[in-house]
Amino acid sequence: MAPKVLVSDKLSETAVQIFRDRGIDVDFMPDLGKDKDKLAEVIGQYDGLAIRSATKVTPAILEKADKLKVIGRAGIGTDNVDKDAASKKGVIVMNTPFGNMITTAEHAIAMMFAVARQIPEASTSTHAGKWEKSKFMGIELTNKTLGVIGAGNIGGIVCERALGLKMKVVAYDPYLGEEKAAKMGIEKVELEDLLTRADFITLHVPLTDQTRNVLSRENLAKTKPGVRIVNCARGGLVDEDALAEMLKSGHVAGAAFDVFSQEPAKDNPLFNLPNVVCTPHLGAATTEAQENVALQVAEQISNYLLTGAVENALNMPNVTAEEAKVMGPWIKLAGHLGSFIGQMTDEPVKAINILYDGVAAEMNLAALNCASIAGIMKKFNPEVNMVSAPVIAKERGVQISTTNQEKSGVFDGYIKVTVVTDKRERSIGGTVFSDGKPRFIQIKGINIDAEVGAHMLYTTNEDVPGIIGTLGQTMGESGVNIANFTLGRAGAGGEAIALLYVDEPVPAEARAKLAETGLFTQIKPLEFDVA
Repeated sequence: MAPKVLVSDKLSETAVQIFRDRGIDVDFMPDLGKDKDKLAEVIGQYDGLAIRSATKVTPAILEKADKLKVIGRAGIGTDNVDKDAASKKGVIVMNTPFGNMITTAEHAIAMMFAVARQIPEASTSTHAGKWEKSKFMGIELTNKTLGVIGAGNIGGIVCERALGLKMKVVAYDPYLGEEKAAKMGIEKVELEDLLTRADFITLHVPLTDQTRNVLSRENLAKTKPGVRIVNCARGGLVDEDALAEMLKSGHVAGAAFDVFSQEPAKDNPLFNLPNVVCTPHLGAATTEAQENVALQVAEQISNYLLTGAVENALNMPNVTAEEAKVMGPWIKLAGHLGSFIGQMTDEPVKAINILYDGVAAEMNLAALNCASIAGIMKKFNPEVNMVSAPVIAKERGVQISTTNQEKSGVFDGYIKVTVVTDKRERSIGGTVFSDGKPRFIQIKGINIDAEVGAHMLYTTNEDVPGIIGTLGQTMGESGVNIANFTLGRAGAGGEAIALLYVDEPVPAEARAKLAETGLFTQIKPLEFDVA
């Protein structure tokens, strides 16, 4: 059955056609996002949801979204999506950070020109029939110092454009390396230095706990007298009340804002102040950008639903389409290993350690971690998946750790998952053979070679004669066909294990018969999702 996607905001017809061309059933309802009650009524039908900013994805909406796997936002900001609630529900949240980079960067440059030359005020005055040349004395950008807070995707483009305007560029960005800054032709500085040196300051960071009010009253007071401030990133990065006061005092010569702490901004302390340029969040508002992000979100949602590729996700490790092809069997293996231990564990899990060996250690470990954790957590919550598992594990206080090592044995690579509880430590290892099929290769330190089946039976016993015959006879008497039978032992006469791959679940009566023999210390039916 084809995946089904709802487009609840205005996306281009070309973007909608991408879904159709990829074989996805799509409903295009561009005004539905404004009707939260109707959206809640229908959302349960869909595997994917494509939105812009009008649709508000609240916990109440997500509660009804029983089939939903992915939300794609055509644009950068996802303030209209409750990402915590989506993660707990197991829904991936994606955005499209690259489709409007140039447009937003160009808007910041345009706003800088506008405030430098007081263009909006001069235009209004001239339209009114006035000719006030002497009133609008501006400044040049050439040889001025531009302070860029955040030199990532958009900020990097602003830096490039500013250098083309013969400005000096200093940047504050904790993630910017000295070598990268040198290649960009800019100077990396601390925030304190930027504040005291910059003639213009432009912000290009997301709104987080770390960046909120990065230009606080205290930091604004440290700025160079006559500075001009541009914000085309996110409202809340600047203390607007403090900025308004400094504009009135003359310490700040001008400001240009496209974003505000409260939007839509009907009232703001920056409004109606001289030499303050305001636009209604137009950073991404060009024909090219809107088309780009619409096409990008359609491709990303389609890729995830059809191939498992995860691109630009905010609550899940990214997995490219190429990685998905190679890692698919390994992700299945990681899930099976976690599921095995989860089904074997009845007490609360305190810690999970995942060992990656050889080729497995070179893969996207974040995605493999999520698969293992999801397998374990399914025992406690059957609805858990790779998105929600890490959230649930964190809520339960489970400590997650990983270990990477070079190839250490006969296999090109393997994964070993160990779970720690108050009572015991339990581990299982597995690998992927050349046929792409996951295999269990070690349980409790005992080497085996077992294919993973939908229905399995795990037993432990003392290594004595008659175990194989007892298991085979009991399964036969119960009408259970054995597809594969794997044995392993620690040593002659020591602890031994058996893993049976059977065609149907082993009935309780058959397990009771095995227990009555007194030969087995553990008898555990297991189920695996091998689809």
